Amino acid sequence: MDQLRLNALDAEDLAVLSAHTQDAVARAGDLTLDTRARRFLVPVNRFVWEKTPPRRWFGGTAEHERRRSVLRFDRVLAARRVGIDPASPDEILSLLALRWIEGEAPSGTIELVFAGEAAIRLDIECIEVQLTDLGPAWTTASQPNHRV
Repeated sequence: MDQLRLNALDAEDLAVLSAHTQDAVARAGDLTLDTRARRFLVPVNRFVWEKTPPRRWFGGTAEHERRRSVLRFDRVLAARRVGIDPASPDEILSLLALRWIEGEAPSGTIELVFAGEAAIRLDIECIEVQLTDLGPAWTTASQPNHRV
């Protein structure tokens, strides 16, 4: 079984989830805030960085993987967004990082930073986040490339 199921209960754990979800893509209309359950769900197609083959410098293309996954944020008190148009549910968002902004312990804010100057801020009671792979991987020839 090579599917991930990771939990984050502190800032260090959240950094691990951030690394595993870098370059995940999500459809804006699929993001769900359940105020009654105090939960925020982010279904994504996650790039499988942990299985990336070594770079091929001289020719050839490597096969990479993506997986359907979900990020679940619990104990959410409030959510705000910037740069995401609620009238465009088919907009594709590319997740760059999960950031922790400490508040009065154990509360704080988790910021989901997306490409194109978009972000979501979740005010939370404490860090309680889960990343779960939902099914088999599929191959892709393209690998995200970040140029400085």
